[in-house]
Amino acid sequence: MIYVTRHGQTDWNLLKKTQGHIDIELNETGIKQAKQVGNELSNTTLDVILCSPLKRCKSTAEIICGNRNIPIIEVEELKERRFGEFEGKKKNVEYDWEEFWNWESNHQYEQAENVRDFYYRISNAIEKIKREYNGKNVLIVSHAGVCAIIYCYFNNLKPNGKLKIPKTGNCELSIYN
Repeated sequence: MIYVTRHGQTDWNLLKKTQGHIDIELNETGIKQAKQVGNELSNTTLDVILCSPLKRCKSTAEIICGNRNIPIIEVEELKERRFGEFEGKKKNVEYDWEEFWNWESNHQYEQAENVRDFYYRISNAIEKIKREYNGKNVLIVSHAGVCAIIYCYFNNLKPNGKLKIPKTGNCELSIYN
């Protein structure tokens, strides 16, 4: 089984600022959310926790793990989409969020990762995780964009037109077989 959760809340989530690769800490609510997921998974055998190397994910993974002896491995490919010139900005206020996720136009930005590269990076990471951890219970702790691509991957939602990205709440837990 593959369990997937988004990191706990940060202050930038409250401000609706795009975080991307900016390394923001969890706030108190985010810490509580991570503890809640830890409690929810306390009777679940986890063989490994794979997480984005950004602080908000590492902290969430450590809190969920608690005092259990579960290896936590940072995976570079599980980082959020690189938002480049849009990091720290408010979506649909300071830039066009819909265009940013438009599969058809696949806009090439000066610094931000284009949508297709991001999609394939995450899909390839999931393929690798499935091979390397076949038969294991894996928890992935990552970001909203990553969780959305994982959702599309496991639900066989092929991108076309505007890539429909389901909203993933902080510490929302999904389970895939």
